[in-house]
Amino acid sequence: MHRSRPFPFLFLLFGALPATFLAGCAGTEPRARTERAAGEMPARRMIAPFEVYKASGDAYAYPFLGGFNMPRPQLLDIDADGDNDLFVQEHPNAIMFFERNDTQGPLLWTWRSDKYAGLDVGEWYRFADMDGDGDFDLLAEQPFSHMRYYENVGTPLRADFVQTVDTLRDVAGEPVFSDRQNIPNVTDIDCDGLPDLFIGRIDGTVMRYEAVETEPAPVFQLVTENFEDIRIVAQFGQPGMPAPAALPNIPGANDDFMNEGPSPGRDIFAEDTQNRSDPLHGANTMTFADIDGDNDQDLFWGDFFEPGLLYIENTGACARPRLRTTPVPFPVDDPLQSSGYNAPSFGDLDADGDMDLLAGVLGGAFNPNRTAQSNLYMYEQLPEERFALRTTRFMDQIDVGSESYPVLVDLDADGDEDLLVSNKISSEDGRTASLAYFENVDGAYHTGEAPAFFSAYHYAPAFADLDADGDHDLLLGTWNDGIAWYRNEGAPGAPHFVLQQRGFIRLTRGSHTTPALVDIDNDGDLDLFVGETSGTINFYRNAGTASAPVFEFVSDEYAGIDVGRRSVPTFIDADRDGDLDMIVGSEHEGLLLFRNRGDRTTPLFGESEPLPYDVPEAAVPSFGDPDGDGALELMVGGYSGGLLYFDGP
Repeated sequence: MHRSRPFPFLFLLFGALPATFLAGCAGTEPRARTERAAGEMPARRMIAPFEVYKASGDAYAYPFLGGFNMPRPQLLDIDADGDNDLFVQEHPNAIMFFERNDTQGPLLWTWRSDKYAGLDVGEWYRFADMDGDGDFDLLAEQPFSHMRYYENVGTPLRADFVQTVDTLRDVAGEPVFSDRQNIPNVTDIDCDGLPDLFIGRIDGTVMRYEAVETEPAPVFQLVTENFEDIRIVAQFGQPGMPAPAALPNIPGANDDFMNEGPSPGRDIFAEDTQNRSDPLHGANTMTFADIDGDNDQDLFWGDFFEPGLLYIENTGACARPRLRTTPVPFPVDDPLQSSGYNAPSFGDLDADGDMDLLAGVLGGAFNPNRTAQSNLYMYEQLPEERFALRTTRFMDQIDVGSESYPVLVDLDADGDEDLLVSNKISSEDGRTASLAYFENVDGAYHTGEAPAFFSAYHYAPAFADLDADGDHDLLLGTWNDGIAWYRNEGAPGAPHFVLQQRGFIRLTRGSHTTPALVDIDNDGDLDLFVGETSGTINFYRNAGTASAPVFEFVSDEYAGIDVGRRSVPTFIDADRDGDLDMIVGSEHEGLLLFRNRGDRTTPLFGESEPLPYDVPEAAVPSFGDPDGDGALELMVGGYSGGLLYFDGP
């Protein structure tokens, strides 16, 4: 199942916790030992099939969670067991669910699902008790920009959601509208027992609705289009906040990113609404929490054009709210600093009786690569309402930033498969992609030193012995530099890649080259297939030899294959009939299987068949046997920068 891209202008944006905070699965899952044949397709999603270690020597809690570029968290006790569970939306139409464990241990949260209860939520979600029955109901986006309502017809102990209406309405019967890039919130702001609905608008104002009915679904009455005269204007030049960072001028890298921002020095304000001609905003999200313990709800605002989180204190009382103070960066003594649009959620994460902060950092008006890897900030609340940053990567996982590209290969020639993961662009150097290397040591993966290549975007490596000397050479696909050829001139077990030709292969058209080397005609040498931006497959037949390949162009629309955009080919014998089938990753269509209806010497690829994997956009498949059990496993990279892992029947 493919996932549509959520907010076009957001998508490009794309520390470890101490043991008491660490969130993850219930330990490392036991290594699968199955009787599956080598060609049988893996099916079971696994988060921690084996240990994967960071450079620090600590193991990732969730190595194959899939990565985050735009996490939107919400903390709540969905099962009424007295602790906060965690929900995270990373992709449209799906909420990830992490259950807080009842027993103490090194891992306090267990991953349960990538799509909680099978619920369709569009671009946003928000749990709240909408009908006053003591359990959490759910609001979510009804495409496009309306609000659907799921009533919890279960109990506080066991939730059961049923969609009651597909569009919430006001007292006049008109649909309640919320821009799909903005995440609204619900609280009882005036303590009258009825839920109030707040919707942030792109001009920085806040609309307030109050429910006048709750059964069978809430019906709302508009209270004001300008709640408390709040208006948030882009916060550049604020004390403690970074100046706006210039985005790198990367052709193709900012296609879906709102690259135009306000000038430095603009301010934020709540009461002064005179300057309404200058509203500069993108997506926003808000939440309410009684952070100072005075029994009223304070407001927290994240915004595409904000380099941090804003706090508007409620200086009134429970029944008489007053939020007319000047918004200030939060936490007050050490403001969160990020690349923009911070999605906050408050809850007691350390069981000490106060509310801590979890904020998803999505990337916004500042350098989008800044938080491509460090994107889920956790602040612990200390005495006197102070907050201390504990980690910027709350869900500890392999995450290389954006558009991960995994390759399984025995790089050190020790008989097992190592893992390399490249990306679109480095979070540290905006002029090139980067590469992570994990060495397989006795079934566990340890971070090592990755090979170094010339600077380019979108590394796509393909390893094979191109000169018949017994080691792995390399073809390196890139965004706009075609395919480079590196010869391995190292010793066995110590590869050393030397650039032979930077423009070894240049496509007839397109970019984002993704090479795959395979002997498709069974003549003893390697042929070359190349995926690219347009979604077709380029084919180059090897007219040379196994030790001196000569790749001759045959077609840039091989077999009529077209997966829409961003094709990434790989080959396995998927149906175990003795010839190689083609599996192609794509931007929007998931993984597609093209069966070889021919034979080992004369391939003939048929119509596409979607494979039943729920994978991210820009999916990159890599098949192998990383756990050494003799059966086929699958790793998948994609937009979010992490990896998915499938094993078992």
